[in-house]
Amino acid sequence: MALIFYIYAGYPLLAAGLAACLQRTVKKKTFEPTVTILISAYNEAEGIATTIENKLGLEYPHDKLEIIVISDGSTDRTDAVVQGFAARDVRLLRQEPRAGKTGALNMAVPLAKGDIIIFSDANSLYAPDALRKLLANFADEEVGYVTGRMIYANPDGTPIGEGCSAYMKYENALRSIETRLGSVVGVDGGIDAVRATLYRPMNADQLPDFVQPLKVVQQGYRVVYEPEAVLWEPSLKDTDDEYRMRVRVSLRAFWALFDMRQLLWPGINPLFAWQLWSHKVLRYLCFCFLLVAYVTNWLLLGNGEGYTVMLVLQHAGYVGALAAPRTKSAGVWGRVLTFSRYFFLLNLAAAHAFGKFLLGKKQVVWTPRKG
Repeated sequence: MALIFYIYAGYPLLAAGLAACLQRTVKKKTFEPTVTILISAYNEAEGIATTIENKLGLEYPHDKLEIIVISDGSTDRTDAVVQGFAARDVRLLRQEPRAGKTGALNMAVPLAKGDIIIFSDANSLYAPDALRKLLANFADEEVGYVTGRMIYANPDGTPIGEGCSAYMKYENALRSIETRLGSVVGVDGGIDAVRATLYRPMNADQLPDFVQPLKVVQQGYRVVYEPEAVLWEPSLKDTDDEYRMRVRVSLRAFWALFDMRQLLWPGINPLFAWQLWSHKVLRYLCFCFLLVAYVTNWLLLGNGEGYTVMLVLQHAGYVGALAAPRTKSAGVWGRVLTFSRYFFLLNLAAAHAFGKFLLGKKQVVWTPRKG
């Protein structure tokens, strides 16, 4: 129980206290380098035009902005839609056969002309000033990678949508703290930026949102969070879709931690190693502690009323998680049920992914998120 508390509350509190002492600021100022926006797409004909128009409408000099869409073996009209923007200097690259987002980025980055590479998802819509907000951080020569703030759009009151939003608020608050420590551990793949000279090719099965920032830290640069660089993405309404996405992300994160395990060794960068253990390794293994807490709680019944109370609270949490989709509770009670549901989903997905990891399974390609 102490470990569970540490993962979700203890680590953020300790990190906040240490950050208050260190206060590592980012020296921001107006910065206008050449920029390439990379958009990976698979069968996104329905929404890719909106995404491209959004990027073309950003508040940034057109002569310094390049947009490349990588079609990862799309079988619908994605390629045709993108080619319709050729007159507006939008380039189409096709990856054939389909090899996943990581392979698409590895193919496109060497062809990019920008000094800064921006990674966008096919359904990511940026605020007009998002690019300028991101780039201001690169005026600081210690910064090698910047991530923005994701906001889930069109909230419809469904449990998963609300759970996504609450989870992202928590993550963003933690990223603000970690930035003041030096570097953040997790980023949003829909609005990330890296210095082109720091990009390193990745294995096809590696999670770019996780591995590439770690490679930047490995090279001695900071990875920071910019809360004013905003993107909107639709949240998933369907529990099954959200669960599959979480299993995929968790599985690739386990492999990323394994591949980059040298950063877990405190002798290299003790502060970042502590962050990586606390924010990622223990977080993804939290299902183990939940299971042990539940089993041992049963075994300790009869040794005091405290154990009975704890077991009742655990049961209440799990029952609430299962009941959340079937209730329409509002207010505080509704938020508690939604939190329980999403917390249960995250940890169940991590357990599922860990089983796949132990079996040596990997997942390279992805399925577009549909709102």
